[in-house]
Amino acid sequence: MLAVKSFWRCLSCHTFDVDLSAPKDVKDLFKKYSEYEVMRPEHFQKFLFEVQGETKSEADAEAIMTKFLSEKGTVWEKLTRPKFTLDALLTYLFNEQLNPAIDYEVHHDMKLPISQYFIYTGHNSYLTGNQLSSDCSEKPIVTALKRGVRVIELDLWPNPSKDNILVLHGRTLTTPVDFEKCIVAIRDNAFVSSEFPVVITFEDHLPATLQAKAAEIVHKVLGDTLYYPDASQEGFPEFPSPEVLKRRIIISTKPPKEYLACQKSESPQALSLGAVEERKEIEREGSWGDELPEISEDFPSPEKSLPVSVEPAPELDSSDEENKPPEKRDESKVAPEYKRIITIRAGKPKGDSLKDALAGDDAYARRVSLSEPQLSKVVKSHPRIVVSFTNKNILRVYPKGTRIDSSNYNPLKAWAHGAQMVAFNMQGYGRPLWLVHGFFRANGGCGYVKKPDFLVDGNSEGQLTRQPSFDPTNPGPVKKTLKVKVYQGRGWLERFSRNHFDSFTPPDFYTRVGIAGVKVDTVMKNTQTKMDNWAPRWEDEFEFPLRVPELALLRIEVHEYDATGKDDFGGQTCLPVQELKPGIRTVPLYDKKGNELSPVRLLMRFTFLD
Repeated sequence: MLAVKSFWRCLSCHTFDVDLSAPKDVKDLFKKYSEYEVMRPEHFQKFLFEVQGETKSEADAEAIMTKFLSEKGTVWEKLTRPKFTLDALLTYLFNEQLNPAIDYEVHHDMKLPISQYFIYTGHNSYLTGNQLSSDCSEKPIVTALKRGVRVIELDLWPNPSKDNILVLHGRTLTTPVDFEKCIVAIRDNAFVSSEFPVVITFEDHLPATLQAKAAEIVHKVLGDTLYYPDASQEGFPEFPSPEVLKRRIIISTKPPKEYLACQKSESPQALSLGAVEERKEIEREGSWGDELPEISEDFPSPEKSLPVSVEPAPELDSSDEENKPPEKRDESKVAPEYKRIITIRAGKPKGDSLKDALAGDDAYARRVSLSEPQLSKVVKSHPRIVVSFTNKNILRVYPKGTRIDSSNYNPLKAWAHGAQMVAFNMQGYGRPLWLVHGFFRANGGCGYVKKPDFLVDGNSEGQLTRQPSFDPTNPGPVKKTLKVKVYQGRGWLERFSRNHFDSFTPPDFYTRVGIAGVKVDTVMKNTQTKMDNWAPRWEDEFEFPLRVPELALLRIEVHEYDATGKDDFGGQTCLPVQELKPGIRTVPLYDKKGNELSPVRLLMRFTFLD
């Protein structure tokens, strides 16, 4: 009997009907905003205003309908105005270009100092894979820039004959790539996705002669695109704005003298102790994002819990380049031409403690780098000091050295404390990277996202008026509630083979929806599991009370339930909550690497309650 049932289910997987009819809400709205089963421009204009929250004139509404119907190839009387049927309205709602969940245009104020923005930042941008043995290449740099990354990191080392500059992860088995080749790749791709500035951070291990050569190469390749301060300037009291720096490339690294001072202060013993502290921090924190968070019991799946487990990455004793002793240099020899091209001066924390290092009020703005364990340590006891430091200065956070597999960490802790450059292994994988992709979809995907006012506390001209008082560990009461309704999904049948998820039956999809943000806002829930359906219809609704909506990301994942093994991945996306457009919207899904899974998408509704 079971064999017969399996046979007929197998046969049905090639002949089943897919229900692509409209959800009940859409049917009800069409009935409300139409007349005689037809939606005309005046009806559509009212629908856009009352349901979608869009202020459009009737002429605008008519133009949208005309554009949509023309692209769809619909034929109607040219002497009459366009009109929507129910099916046409549903198809419009599934159209990503005409009905997106977020805007695709730059809309933040871009005239403030760059310290007042979160910046899309890469780590070891030249690596093609793991941190120990992968090839170094300009190709991942190109990929990152095309995705919208604005900060590219290069580790500079002398070649064996000390007459040329290589880019590689030092003291590892990574194969090098030529420095000039990387600079050319940056020049040619810097402004493909965004016209706002690109920052190149150098982790510099060069003698003075090669520093001078690096400056010469940078000048020759970048030409007028390179931005650096006047010769009379020791630094910037505050950094220029992204608007001022449009289509410019700037350099950030330690000035030579600071490098030499750093060399003296970093003893092997101190570095060893740092590695021990890092190991302790790793053991305390675990690796966020490797496992799915707790499952809501709202709609439990049959016979089996839903978490998707991923084997944790190995943890080895290693450290970031910034914690390794620099190569020896002759203090009497520095390259002034190299020092001249440095716009954002960097350095390691100075003083007896991280608190002292970040509490100082220098005359000039600077960049300080902390590893993720160092950040965790200082924000536990001095969160407001970290936030205050990032008012004028730039804080860069980079992955702990044990992430040899190029995995990443939870970026929310760094963002919640104002860190502008949260450096990520863009060639890596996993949920933390999905969050970064989603976070920088904000502001038109230009790579710069204005920090919330509570992390800056400046006036309307961007001038600081007082130190910020925000404490991420105590964010206050609920400011806003986001209601999310998951209607249905489409596109898997067109994207995948019929036996991709199950050999004999259509897939059993469920959707996970939740928030990544400050700790008290973070939660995940799941819909029902819809059995044997390539076009699942859930119509499940969730509410998310948010204390810090400015930093919240909506997480969406679709999985295919498997009663006997690991659930299959069906797509994911993350969207900045503050950028969500109210109403019924289409949400495209992406694969594990962050590439769009066209034409896979969900139809969802977003409602904000104050």
